[in-house]
Amino acid sequence: MRLIITEKDNAARRIAEILSEGGASANRRNGVNVYRWGDTRVVGLSGHVVGVDFPEEYNDWRDVEPVELIDADVTKEPTQENIVTTLQQLAREADEATIATDYDREGELIGKEAYELIREETDVPVDRVRFSSITEREVRDAFANPDDIDFDLAAAGEARQIIDLVWGAALTRFLSLSARQLGDDFISVGRVQSPTLKLIVDREREIQAFDPEDYWEIFADLQKNGSGFEAQYFYDDDGKEAERVWVEDDADDAYADLTSVDAATVTSVRRRTRTDSPPTPFNTTAFISAASSLGYSAQQAMSIAEELYTTGYITYPRTDNTVYPEDLEEDALLDEFVGAGHFGEDAEALLEQDDITATEGDEETTDHPPIHPTGEIPPKVDLSDDEWEIYELVVRRFFATVAEAATWEHLRVVADAGGRSLKANGKRLVEPGYHDVYPYSSASENHVPDVEEGEELAISEVRMEAKQTQPPRRYGQSRLIQTMEDKGLGTKSTRHNSIEKLYDRGYIEGDPPRPTTLAMAVVEAAEEFADHVVSDEMTAQLEADMTAIANGEATLDDVADESREMLKRVFEELRESREEIGEHLQESLKADKTLGPCPKCGEDMLVRRSRQGSYFVGCDGFPECRNTLPLPSTGEPQVLEEHCEEHDMHHVKMLAGRDTFVHGCPRCEAEKADESEDEVIGPCPECGDEHDGELAIKHLRSGSRLVGCTRYPDCDYSLPLPRNGDISVTEAFCEEHDLPELVIDADSDDPWELGCPICNYEEYQARTAVEDLEDLSGIGSATAEKLGDAGVDSLAALREADPDIVATEVQGVSATQVREWQDELEA
Repeated sequence: MRLIITEKDNAARRIAEILSEGGASANRRNGVNVYRWGDTRVVGLSGHVVGVDFPEEYNDWRDVEPVELIDADVTKEPTQENIVTTLQQLAREADEATIATDYDREGELIGKEAYELIREETDVPVDRVRFSSITEREVRDAFANPDDIDFDLAAAGEARQIIDLVWGAALTRFLSLSARQLGDDFISVGRVQSPTLKLIVDREREIQAFDPEDYWEIFADLQKNGSGFEAQYFYDDDGKEAERVWVEDDADDAYADLTSVDAATVTSVRRRTRTDSPPTPFNTTAFISAASSLGYSAQQAMSIAEELYTTGYITYPRTDNTVYPEDLEEDALLDEFVGAGHFGEDAEALLEQDDITATEGDEETTDHPPIHPTGEIPPKVDLSDDEWEIYELVVRRFFATVAEAATWEHLRVVADAGGRSLKANGKRLVEPGYHDVYPYSSASENHVPDVEEGEELAISEVRMEAKQTQPPRRYGQSRLIQTMEDKGLGTKSTRHNSIEKLYDRGYIEGDPPRPTTLAMAVVEAAEEFADHVVSDEMTAQLEADMTAIANGEATLDDVADESREMLKRVFEELRESREEIGEHLQESLKADKTLGPCPKCGEDMLVRRSRQGSYFVGCDGFPECRNTLPLPSTGEPQVLEEHCEEHDMHHVKMLAGRDTFVHGCPRCEAEKADESEDEVIGPCPECGDEHDGELAIKHLRSGSRLVGCTRYPDCDYSLPLPRNGDISVTEAFCEEHDLPELVIDADSDDPWELGCPICNYEEYQARTAVEDLEDLSGIGSATAEKLGDAGVDSLAALREADPDIVATEVQGVSATQVREWQDELEA
């Protein structure tokens, strides 16, 4: 029997379909899909099915000094035992095995891990196949020409695992213990993560330190034969044209001169033609940048691209290459799109060019080609909207790289008005070239009419605009990834994951990402007491060392030992400052949770968490002062910069995924509830007959509103009401429940007729009942199928699933999304 091992289940299914010519069937073994036909079996892993860790005796953070982890043994243990068991059972039945994991450093390591699991059971021959797209031609060619595992490349991936484990665990434990932050609130540090965070923090410091300068710009509207265009005032500044006027009096003088005349005389006309070259092929960084302009985060873009790769529609999306391979026949690939509705006309037009020559970038590698379509074209209905948008982006980028250059005609006009100079720059697209097939590049024109020197143009309006210089912009995710690449931080395969970890750990928020108070504190502590922790030079050196392993120029042991020595030097710096680091981090963490002064004792009011897991606002003077304020039960609180002047207290936002909302000032909300009176609307259906209980509209101190029984806590019957909008009790009655109908006026032209609160809640429960996976927000049939392939085929399985493992197994699904689904199930 021949055993084939792929990196993920969907790749296994696709390869089995190709090699069996559609004849493969699927059986489940230990909850794992095994595809079979004839004497061949194909099984998909879920990425790494074994992981590196320390021996069990190092697990207790309080009993083991962090520095001890530096020289601790590193062991390998199964992380997904059912897959490991299935692989080894199949290995015992096999006569030969083929590793068909992804062709990169990580894929080679995953293949080596599978090889080692096979070797524990049998010594059958094991070979390796490599391909850059899961298309019929490439897969068949790869299996016709198998190779050996590249143990040097795998060792480079293994070195990364070991180094990241040792650095991350030792430093995370040191900082967390110093700051007394344990449990789920530990302070995470990482070899790539921390220098990346410093990039974000440094940019934020630049923004905060920026001192804006005032300047003025002056514009005039010029007219020729009823056609108007805008010109800008400029002056000579040491041989350079300057538009910004830095002295207000000078701006006023120029404005006065320009408004004193009715016409401007053309003094110079210059025409030129410029060629606009097509873009180069997509590597990973350029692809993420282009997808970012469409609104996709780096993580989203890569997840979708990996799904399109696995289904055979695009080539492998993790690549540095910007030069198509010599054996890529661009015209043949274009021909595949002829007649393909959405792309057919553009493909035909490109094939009519006299010469089809692709553009080339600066990076040429031999592992994977640039990202491009494979020629296997999916029906649009088979893809989600996001998948189709990313697929079209990849197709059109390929089209652009083989298209002709665009040609622009530029017209520059300079005129004199009242002794002052005005200029206008027009541009017109003469030959659209690649813009016809690639709508993502700007092709906007700026009209300036054809004029001649000496011609007089009427001035219809003059405007002076006061402006200020702006601080540098925050890094968008794509720009951040480009900067990481420039500084040698991480790899094409890991950079987007590093950013996602910063979000998950609460170090950054928003898009473009900005650092939280915790992030600023961690970076400040590292800079002051152990700069190597956030040094991009150190991380870049280790990246270079791992590349040397892949090239056979260094060994795993040598590089791992060198990294341990680096880490020992870091701990020598840290050890003497442990108390100072702890105090610094504790103060910063407290600042991140501080809302304002306690009205009873003057100490700080902080966001706190009860033993039951709920959040509230409590006084830092506890136990002497027991003043508290409630917070909503939904979501995780975030302290905002917005401030309540009446109570000197920051507002709070409750982060709850799609249901995120601003709670506001906790004291305002509590006082509003204290001042409100319950409004009785009818009998309580639980205890009205027996105890004369009544339902009333209640305002809670947490900001929530509900219809609840007046006999609470003896009767806890309640129905939720919307948080916002005025509630009106109407004269219309529900005969079934003997209750009036309610209307919610949320300052809109169309008030919400809530109706009977009991009927409304019953309708809501029926509408939102979660009976299967597709009832959860964000899970359609395609995602449900992918989750099912990963063993998450029911609500019960989803409840018990490990979010991080699901994220590695299912393309397009993040660990954060899985946790949101689990929270939705518990709601």
